[in-house]
Amino acid sequence: MAEKQGKGMTKEEEDLYQEILSWTREYAKEKGLALNTDDRQFTAVIRGLVRNRLKHGERYCPCRIRSGDPEKDRLIICPCAYHGKEIEGEGHCHCSLFFRPQ
Repeated sequence: MAEKQGKGMTKEEEDLYQEILSWTREYAKEKGLALNTDDRQFTAVIRGLVRNRLKHGERYCPCRIRSGDPEKDRLIICPCAYHGKEIEGEGHCHCSLFFRPQ
């Protein structure tokens, strides 16, 4: 799933994509979560995490708005502080990266 990052990525972006992809899989396995099976959505979220890490220095959730205050924005570093309750209540986190297992 989501091995193809897309065209036009630099070597740095490709390497970071693979790093975040690996982290995402490990985190999901460790927590007993499922990952989004829609490759297009999954890849978009991973690419957003890559973009935020390169631009802002952290894996900020691409589906949330940063305030610019690093202390406040810590809450939206993936996995964000809200993902557990979202998965519990809605079956998936806000950006649809992590899902409750079926």
